[in-house]
Amino acid sequence: MTETRNNMTKIALIYGILSGTIVIGTIILGLASSDGNDFAGSEFFGYLIMIIALSMIFIGVKRYRDQQLGGVIKFLPALGLGLAISVVAGIIYVCAWEIYLFSTNYTFIDSYTAMMIEARKADGLSGAALDSFVAEMEDLKANYGVSYIRIPITFLEIFPVGLIISLLSAALLRNPKLLPAKA
Repeated sequence: MTETRNNMTKIALIYGILSGTIVIGTIILGLASSDGNDFAGSEFFGYLIMIIALSMIFIGVKRYRDQQLGGVIKFLPALGLGLAISVVAGIIYVCAWEIYLFSTNYTFIDSYTAMMIEARKADGLSGAALDSFVAEMEDLKANYGVSYIRIPITFLEIFPVGLIISLLSAALLRNPKLLPAKA
Protein backbone atom coordinates (compact mmCIF):
# COMPACT_ATOMS: atom_id res chain seq x y z
CA MET A 1 0.00 0.00 0.00
CA THR A 2 2.82 2.41 0.88
CA GLU A 3 4.64 1.69 -2.37
CA THR A 4 1.44 2.34 -4.33
CA ARG A 5 0.94 5.64 -2.51
CA ASN A 6 4.58 6.62 -3.10
CA ASN A 7 4.25 5.85 -6.81
CA MET A 8 1.03 7.85 -7.00
CA THR A 9 2.68 10.79 -5.23
CA LYS A 10 5.70 10.61 -7.53
CA ILE A 11 3.50 10.65 -10.64
CA ALA A 12 1.39 13.52 -9.23
CA LEU A 13 4.53 15.56 -8.59
CA ILE A 14 6.20 14.81 -11.93
CA TYR A 15 3.15 15.45 -14.09
CA GLY A 16 1.90 18.35 -11.96
CA ILE A 17 5.26 20.11 -12.17
CA LEU A 18 5.39 19.50 -15.93
CA SER A 19 1.85 20.86 -16.39
CA GLY A 20 2.37 23.91 -14.21
CA THR A 21 5.72 24.72 -15.78
CA ILE A 22 4.37 24.44 -19.32
CA VAL A 23 1.39 26.69 -18.50
CA ILE A 24 3.20 29.42 -16.66
CA GLY A 25 6.25 29.36 -18.92
CA THR A 26 4.13 29.78 -22.04
CA ILE A 27 1.91 32.47 -20.51
CA ILE A 28 4.84 34.52 -19.20
CA LEU A 29 6.66 34.20 -22.53
CA GLY A 30 3.49 35.39 -24.24
CA LEU A 31 3.10 38.36 -21.91
CA ALA A 32 6.77 39.26 -22.20
CA SER A 33 6.75 39.12 -25.99
CA SER A 34 3.46 40.98 -26.46
CA ASP A 35 2.85 44.68 -26.12
CA GLY A 36 0.45 43.92 -23.27
CA ASN A 37 -2.63 45.34 -24.98
CA ASP A 38 -4.51 42.22 -26.01
CA PHE A 39 -5.55 40.61 -22.75
CA ALA A 40 -8.73 39.15 -24.23
CA GLY A 41 -6.64 37.21 -26.74
CA SER A 42 -4.18 36.38 -23.99
CA GLU A 43 -6.95 34.93 -21.82
CA PHE A 44 -8.13 32.68 -24.65
CA PHE A 45 -4.55 31.68 -25.39
CA GLY A 46 -3.88 31.11 -21.68
CA TYR A 47 -6.80 28.72 -21.27
CA LEU A 48 -5.89 26.91 -24.48
CA ILE A 49 -2.38 26.40 -23.12
CA MET A 50 -3.85 25.18 -19.81
CA ILE A 51 -5.91 22.56 -21.64
CA ILE A 52 -2.90 21.38 -23.60
CA ALA A 53 -0.54 21.37 -20.60
CA LEU A 54 -3.07 19.71 -18.31
CA SER A 55 -3.33 16.85 -20.77
CA MET A 56 -0.44 15.63 -18.61
CA ILE A 57 -3.22 14.53 -16.24
CA PHE A 58 -4.42 11.99 -18.81
CA ILE A 59 -0.86 10.87 -19.50
CA GLY A 60 -0.01 10.58 -15.79
CA VAL A 61 -3.15 8.61 -14.92
CA LYS A 62 -2.63 6.31 -17.93
CA ARG A 63 0.99 5.73 -16.97
CA TYR A 64 -0.01 4.91 -13.39
CA ARG A 65 -2.79 2.60 -14.62
CA ASP A 66 -0.53 0.78 -17.04
CA GLN A 67 2.74 0.59 -15.12
CA GLN A 68 1.59 0.29 -11.52
CA LEU A 69 -1.85 -1.30 -11.72
CA GLY A 70 -1.48 -3.72 -14.61
CA GLY A 71 -3.70 -1.78 -17.01
CA VAL A 72 -6.78 -1.40 -14.80
CA ILE A 73 -7.82 1.57 -12.66
CA LYS A 74 -11.09 2.45 -10.96
CA PHE A 75 -12.74 5.84 -11.38
CA LEU A 76 -12.06 7.26 -7.89
CA PRO A 77 -8.32 6.48 -7.75
CA ALA A 78 -7.94 7.86 -11.28
CA LEU A 79 -9.86 11.00 -10.29
CA GLY A 80 -7.78 11.35 -7.12
CA LEU A 81 -4.54 11.14 -9.08
CA GLY A 82 -5.84 13.62 -11.65
CA LEU A 83 -6.82 16.06 -8.91
CA ALA A 84 -3.42 15.65 -7.24
CA ILE A 85 -1.72 16.50 -10.53
CA SER A 86 -4.07 19.50 -10.87
CA VAL A 87 -3.24 20.76 -7.38
CA VAL A 88 0.51 20.49 -7.99
CA ALA A 89 0.12 22.29 -11.34
CA GLY A 90 -1.97 24.96 -9.62
CA ILE A 91 0.64 25.50 -6.91
CA ILE A 92 3.40 25.82 -9.53
CA TYR A 93 1.21 28.24 -11.48
CA VAL A 94 0.49 30.42 -8.44
CA CYS A 95 4.10 30.50 -7.24
CA ALA A 96 5.46 31.37 -10.67
CA TRP A 97 2.76 34.01 -11.20
CA GLU A 98 3.62 35.61 -7.87
CA ILE A 99 7.30 35.70 -8.86
CA TYR A 100 6.34 37.26 -12.20
CA LEU A 101 4.18 39.90 -10.50
CA PHE A 102 6.96 40.73 -8.05
CA SER A 103 9.56 40.96 -10.82
CA THR A 104 7.35 43.35 -12.82
CA ASN A 105 6.53 45.47 -9.77
CA TYR A 106 2.88 44.31 -9.81
CA THR A 107 2.07 46.38 -12.93
CA PHE A 108 -0.07 43.65 -14.51
CA ILE A 109 -3.34 44.64 -12.83
CA ASP A 110 -2.92 48.31 -13.77
CA SER A 111 -2.42 47.41 -17.43
CA TYR A 112 -5.25 44.88 -17.34
CA THR A 113 -7.84 47.21 -15.81
CA ALA A 114 -6.84 50.10 -18.09
CA MET A 115 -7.19 47.86 -21.14
CA MET A 116 -10.59 46.59 -19.98
CA ILE A 117 -11.87 50.14 -19.46
CA GLU A 118 -10.61 51.22 -22.89
CA ALA A 119 -12.23 48.18 -24.50
CA ARG A 120 -15.59 49.03 -22.92
CA LYS A 121 -15.28 52.63 -24.06
CA ALA A 122 -14.51 51.41 -27.58
CA ASP A 123 -17.65 49.27 -27.41
CA GLY A 124 -19.66 52.43 -26.75
CA LEU A 125 -20.11 52.19 -22.98
CA SER A 126 -20.55 55.65 -21.48
CA GLY A 127 -22.21 57.61 -18.71
CA ALA A 128 -23.35 55.87 -15.55
CA ALA A 129 -22.68 52.42 -16.99
CA LEU A 130 -19.07 53.35 -17.71
CA ASP A 131 -18.71 54.91 -14.27
CA SER A 132 -20.04 51.71 -12.71
CA PHE A 133 -17.60 49.60 -14.74
CA VAL A 134 -14.67 51.84 -13.80
CA ALA A 135 -15.66 51.44 -10.13
CA GLU A 136 -15.70 47.63 -10.60
CA MET A 137 -12.23 47.77 -12.12
CA GLU A 138 -10.96 49.91 -9.22
CA ASP A 139 -12.37 47.34 -6.77
CA LEU A 140 -10.67 44.58 -8.74
CA LYS A 141 -7.40 46.47 -8.63
CA ALA A 142 -7.69 47.01 -4.87
CA ASN A 143 -8.55 43.34 -4.24
CA TYR A 144 -5.77 42.12 -6.53
CA GLY A 145 -3.31 44.01 -4.37
CA VAL A 146 -4.19 41.80 -1.38
CA SER A 147 -2.25 38.53 -1.54
CA TYR A 148 -4.79 36.41 0.36
CA ILE A 149 -7.40 37.40 -2.25
CA ARG A 150 -5.12 37.29 -5.32
CA ILE A 151 -3.56 33.88 -4.63
CA PRO A 152 -6.84 31.90 -4.44
CA ILE A 153 -8.13 33.76 -7.51
CA THR A 154 -4.97 32.78 -9.39
CA PHE A 155 -5.31 29.15 -8.27
CA LEU A 156 -8.93 29.14 -9.42
CA GLU A 157 -7.85 30.19 -12.91
CA ILE A 158 -6.20 26.82 -13.49
CA PHE A 159 -7.80 24.32 -11.10
CA PRO A 160 -11.27 24.09 -12.72
CA VAL A 161 -9.60 23.21 -16.03
CA GLY A 162 -7.66 20.48 -14.22
CA LEU A 163 -10.85 19.27 -12.52
CA ILE A 164 -12.63 18.84 -15.85
CA ILE A 165 -9.65 17.05 -17.41
CA SER A 166 -9.35 14.85 -14.29
CA LEU A 167 -13.02 13.86 -14.54
CA LEU A 168 -12.69 13.09 -18.25
CA SER A 169 -9.45 11.16 -17.76
CA ALA A 170 -10.90 9.09 -14.91
CA ALA A 171 -14.05 8.34 -16.88
CA LEU A 172 -12.12 7.31 -19.98
CA LEU A 173 -9.21 5.45 -18.41
CA ARG A 174 -11.32 3.26 -16.13
CA ASN A 175 -11.99 1.32 -19.32
CA PRO A 176 -8.92 -0.94 -19.71
CA LYS A 177 -9.72 -1.37 -23.42
CA LEU A 178 -9.07 2.34 -24.05
CA LEU A 179 -5.42 2.67 -25.06
CA PRO A 180 -4.48 -0.63 -23.41
CA ALA A 181 -1.05 -1.14 -21.91
CA LYS A 182 1.47 -2.58 -24.33
CA ALA A 183 2.49 -6.07 -23.46
